[in-house]
Amino acid sequence: MPATNGRSLSSPSVAYMEGLYDEYLRGGTEIPDDWRRYFEQLRQSDGDGRFAERPFPQRSVFAPVSGSAGASPSQVSVKGNVAGLQERLDQLIRNYRVRGHIMAAVDPLGKEPLSPPELDPGYYGLSDADLDQELSTSWSGGPEVRTIRQMVNWLKQTYCRSIGVQFMHIDSLQVRLWLAERMETTGNRIKLDREEQLRILGRLADAVVFEEFLAKKYVGAKSFSLEGAESLIPLLDMAIEKVGNEGVREIVIGMAHRGRLNVLANITGKSPRTIFREFEDVDPELHMGRGDVKYHMGHSGDWTTSKGNSVHLSLCFNPSHLEFVNPVAMGRMRAKQDRFGDYHHERGAVILIHGDAAFIGEGVVQETLNMSELPGYSVGGTVHVIVNNQIGFTTSPYDSRSSTYATDVAKMLQVPIFHVNGEDPEAVAQVVNLALDFRKKYQRDVVIDMYCYRRRGHNESDEPAFTQPVMYRAIRKKKSTYDDYREHLRAQRGVTAEEAQQIVDGRREKLERELAEARRDDFIRCLPQLSGVWTGFKGGTVLSTTPPESQIDVATLSRLLAAQTELPDDLTCHPKLARLMDTRREMAQGKRPLDWGAAEAVAFGTLIADGTRLRMTGQDVCRGTFSHRHAVLYDYEDGHAFTPLTNLTDNSRLIEIYNSPLSEAGVLGFEYGYSLDCPEGLVIWEAQFGDFVNAGQVIIDQFIASAEDKWDRLSSLVMLLPHGFEGQGPEHSSARLERFLMLSAEDNMQVAQPSTPAQYYHLLRRQVVRQWKKPLIVMSPKSLLRLPECTSSLEDCANDGFRPVLPDTSSADPAQVQRVLLCSGKVYYDLAKRRDDEGRDDVAIVRLEEFYPLPIERLGNALSVYADGTPVVWVQDEPQNMGAWWFLKVNLGDTIDGRLPLSGVTRARSASPATGSHHSHQIEQQQLLDEAFGVKASS
Repeated sequence: MPATNGRSLSSPSVAYMEGLYDEYLRGGTEIPDDWRRYFEQLRQSDGDGRFAERPFPQRSVFAPVSGSAGASPSQVSVKGNVAGLQERLDQLIRNYRVRGHIMAAVDPLGKEPLSPPELDPGYYGLSDADLDQELSTSWSGGPEVRTIRQMVNWLKQTYCRSIGVQFMHIDSLQVRLWLAERMETTGNRIKLDREEQLRILGRLADAVVFEEFLAKKYVGAKSFSLEGAESLIPLLDMAIEKVGNEGVREIVIGMAHRGRLNVLANITGKSPRTIFREFEDVDPELHMGRGDVKYHMGHSGDWTTSKGNSVHLSLCFNPSHLEFVNPVAMGRMRAKQDRFGDYHHERGAVILIHGDAAFIGEGVVQETLNMSELPGYSVGGTVHVIVNNQIGFTTSPYDSRSSTYATDVAKMLQVPIFHVNGEDPEAVAQVVNLALDFRKKYQRDVVIDMYCYRRRGHNESDEPAFTQPVMYRAIRKKKSTYDDYREHLRAQRGVTAEEAQQIVDGRREKLERELAEARRDDFIRCLPQLSGVWTGFKGGTVLSTTPPESQIDVATLSRLLAAQTELPDDLTCHPKLARLMDTRREMAQGKRPLDWGAAEAVAFGTLIADGTRLRMTGQDVCRGTFSHRHAVLYDYEDGHAFTPLTNLTDNSRLIEIYNSPLSEAGVLGFEYGYSLDCPEGLVIWEAQFGDFVNAGQVIIDQFIASAEDKWDRLSSLVMLLPHGFEGQGPEHSSARLERFLMLSAEDNMQVAQPSTPAQYYHLLRRQVVRQWKKPLIVMSPKSLLRLPECTSSLEDCANDGFRPVLPDTSSADPAQVQRVLLCSGKVYYDLAKRRDDEGRDDVAIVRLEEFYPLPIERLGNALSVYADGTPVVWVQDEPQNMGAWWFLKVNLGDTIDGRLPLSGVTRARSASPATGSHHSHQIEQQQLLDEAFGVKASS
């Protein structure tokens, strides 16, 4: 008999050979050579195509024969009734693997599972007498020979008790066989010794006692209780213990608010007294205008496993937007792995805890799953735990999903999905053990769908029986999982009543002591401090407007740019890109000024040469949406890639430039998460067009703009958003500058629109060099990428630093200026051309390069040379209700410094950013320039 991946099967089976044939039809590489030859011969001899359509008819040519162990395919033939029974048993076994989960008793509320007909032996024409026939079963794990009745009972134990498994959608035969063997050799149960059982009981007691304590001490207060899903605590305990004892040193956890307080107290190590103090809410002066509710807070701590290994746990802060923390948690882990040099992703793990309604309902889940095995985003497999309360607020599954399971979206991946009854802690233990072994072996995600219930309403003051009366009648009759498991162990004589009571009493006494400490008048609150990788960095209000000392001489800049034009001998460059390399070589030699792409390359080069990590992702970033970057080159003959920046370092791992999937929210969330654990690096997300950033608005609103205010979390993420009104229509013009300015307060982030390559160069370097860390939002250009007037010299990059305000650069005498045009970005070049064409020496043009923090002092300095009463006119491409006009109006008032009247020139108010007609755009732009220069419209 042929061997499959090292495993010899003593008797051929239809199910096994169906799997081989499926793999053969897909062109798989895991087919043994003799089976491959056999399938090819069958297809060649199959004149009417029936074999291709149905290779395994009811009376199979592959049915086993007595004594056929070791037989080749050509020796296998039909041998009487036993062979027919064997074939039908094989089909039944396969269907239990495929459909057994449908019959599994995973619902703790006792909902009767379905009984698919194909799991009934009678469906295959098997009589009661047939069930006592002994047949070969060694290929399915366990004894080599069993009766059909024994095999069916074993399959029910394996696939239809408290665990239901979906794994037959996985394409790889090897993976399916590995999972089947692991489950069918054990009946899908784990053997626990008394110590392990007592640990589970203790962790259940931790969960139950904590929730009961909160409910009694803070009646009616919102805590989003874990009651009904207490098995989450032993699940996490077992998971951390297992991976911690297998080499994992960092775990990042992401979860929504349900059960978060319990996880904080019983898993991450947050002091219960701190949680109780938050319930007491006696320090309002500490939270005026800032902070967050207690069940959104994160925490980090160290866990010591039973074998003495230390694991650092990080529970991410999370708003009420449930699943949007998923990519954030993954990004954090990827940053940690990169920092450790854990490029094989073996020392870190991500655990994401989901709600059932959110997992199937929120699109960011699919985005996160899709990233899981991409080279730019993989973390070695994420453990997904669905706390399946079988309800979403007041909405039943019938109204919230079109699929059978809340987890069906995960079938897009080649991973198993384990459904388990949360009231069976030992079944949960089996699932955790097997799921983590799968993750370790295959470095893929794994999904645990823990069925439970929500004992209370959506929150503690909610009445769930208004909308789910039947469900909550059943829930009111339920004992806690702790009580059930305690009775189970007592029946097995695994624990005495006295031991169980001691477990509970000890936990209650501890919580009482913690509460007493929380209520002390001299309670000392531990204020958050920047520590670990954030030591030495600062947040808060801007400390200095003086650029950090980071000048680099022209010779060094020239060398760094020239090095990026040196290509390996085995790279055949595209002819047009070869010319681009020649042009950049001339820029490095000072023969040409720098364009935008070259200035960026120089900035990246200076940072890489200093050992700074560079990570840049987004749609099409390797080339650049507008074909200006070419940070990655592809061989014109065979397509292999080369990154010129690697010429500048011996450690190419410092450079990560990846084209992202077509996702904004997921990828932006990932990069934000990465930035949380990489303060010293340059982490960039670039939108394909700035307009598309609104698909990531939740990440912007709930994390990027507000995380410092809510959670004292800093980030130095850079967002590059191509922005500019150039006649490309309403979806390719605006990065919604106004939205970022509306979110700007308390020096929470930086919003800039540089107008020269040198300014962009300095802006990128400033983001890394200075210790004050805030997100940087850049309205980046489109047409300016190639505009001949938009260039800079190497000297411009070597000198000074980023300047938030650029004074007028014309030769106009300030005393003769009658009008000052204040602007930003692309429109400056339109205004400058108009002024030059008309010889308007009475008009000065000042550029505002940074909108926030608004550089009022520097703006005043730039305008100080003009006479009192000189009108300052803000000019923007955007409609009046968009762009920066209203922000400036609010912050500057009707006059600047009380002496220069301020007005605005904009497009007319509009519900849409821009016209779809290029000719209309040109007319509007002409009218805008006319008004800016004081030309009255003709009647």
